[in-house]
Amino acid sequence: MTDSTANGKPTLYPTLRYTDAPAAIDWLERAFGFERLAVHAGPDNTVAHAELRYGSGVIMLGSSRPDSFGRSPRELGGVTGGIYVAVQDPDAHYRRAREAGAEIIRELNDTDYGSREYSAKDPEGYIWSFGTYQP
Repeated sequence: MTDSTANGKPTLYPTLRYTDAPAAIDWLERAFGFERLAVHAGPDNTVAHAELRYGSGVIMLGSSRPDSFGRSPRELGGVTGGIYVAVQDPDAHYRRAREAGAEIIRELNDTDYGSREYSAKDPEGYIWSFGTYQP
């Protein structure tokens, strides 16, 4: 059984932790086109909570700290997961990410399931995939 909302808001909000959350927010805006919705400062130039939007989707993020919400891939020394984002123009998105210095780990390509997509790592090691596929 799934839950839905009548107000048109998303029902799934990925949450991420970054060693340098202020830099990550700036980079996600510049490289991937996210829009800053809210940033709540924490102590010592940390981020207690932030919300970034891409299209109708929203991610939440904050600075790494010793609690139950985890660490960044950089801190753990390996990839811990990835996020797929549906985009209208993957070619333009790919160019923007590459120009901003994103580490492309899967080049822009056409898949056998009808999507055009690519994958990149952000500066702290999270894997982001962008393409036309919409489940």
